[in-house]
Amino acid sequence: MRGVGIIGTGRHGSRYVQHILHDIDGLELKAIARRSEGGREQALAWGVSWHQDWRELIADARVEAVISVVPPYLNPDIADACARAQKALLIEKPLAINSKGATAVVAAMGKAGVPLTVGQTLRYNQVIRALKSRLPAMGRLYSFTANQRLEPSSLPWHDERQIAGAGVMIHTAVHVFDALRYITGLKVERVMAAAHRYHGKNLEDLVTVLVEMEGGVAGTLDVSKVGRARSGRYEFVCENGQLYGEQVQSFVEEVTGYFLRRLEEPAAENTILALLRDWQDFLEGRGENPVSGEEGLYAVRVCEACLQSAEAQAWVAVGD
Repeated sequence: MRGVGIIGTGRHGSRYVQHILHDIDGLELKAIARRSEGGREQALAWGVSWHQDWRELIADARVEAVISVVPPYLNPDIADACARAQKALLIEKPLAINSKGATAVVAAMGKAGVPLTVGQTLRYNQVIRALKSRLPAMGRLYSFTANQRLEPSSLPWHDERQIAGAGVMIHTAVHVFDALRYITGLKVERVMAAAHRYHGKNLEDLVTVLVEMEGGVAGTLDVSKVGRARSGRYEFVCENGQLYGEQVQSFVEEVTGYFLRRLEEPAAENTILALLRDWQDFLEGRGENPVSGEEGLYAVRVCEACLQSAEAQAWVAVGD
């Protein structure tokens, strides 16, 4: 039984808690870290230790592996502490608020030889997985369009630059760019982006991006938190037809000529639970790292290139 500590037990972090408590054999919740006094009540309810300072959680001898679900500006310091303590880390996306911080996270964990996994949970959506498996049969990929549109954020820190780093570019587009990499196997080479602000006072809440990927594949992407409806649509224009997927409404379709055919309507699967199971297998040596630190760093670099492009109003290459 591997002892786990979770840093950040708000709405999203509590989901990780419930799965470890009730759904994952082999992982045992030993401690949580939360700054507010609410953490004390949570710890009592869950029968674990409460640390108001996350550093004390990492130092806790009963904690062998750490899950971090906090605003991303904290991630480099958390990773550095886990590296020094030799404790595996599962860190919620984005890896950091910029590529400098994300690079520091990967470097610290890599130098120490400590496992690092990034919580890019959209990879576990069944529509995303179906698109990945079906795309090769469609022949050469020419272009794509993708979106993720959510309701306006209810978290005040999502509009604070020092904490969030950026708006939907880093907190929403990071999911989509990672999903595109997962589905197609291709990396983004350069971007042309425009950022808009409607509800937020400081940070962008709607972004549009022109994308050029490896192999001459071109596409468009938009992400937003402005309207009161959700979508997560991916469309691929291929040699043998077009492949569509909607990861919120959960369906996959194919178009050939004038004919639209519904291929499947995958049942929803809990993506956090699926990630945790693969993470456990990875820690126990039974499987590969579900999402490596390098992959998390790549997604942050693409988002940073988009931010630079929006500011410069020019094409920007994605840096290595």
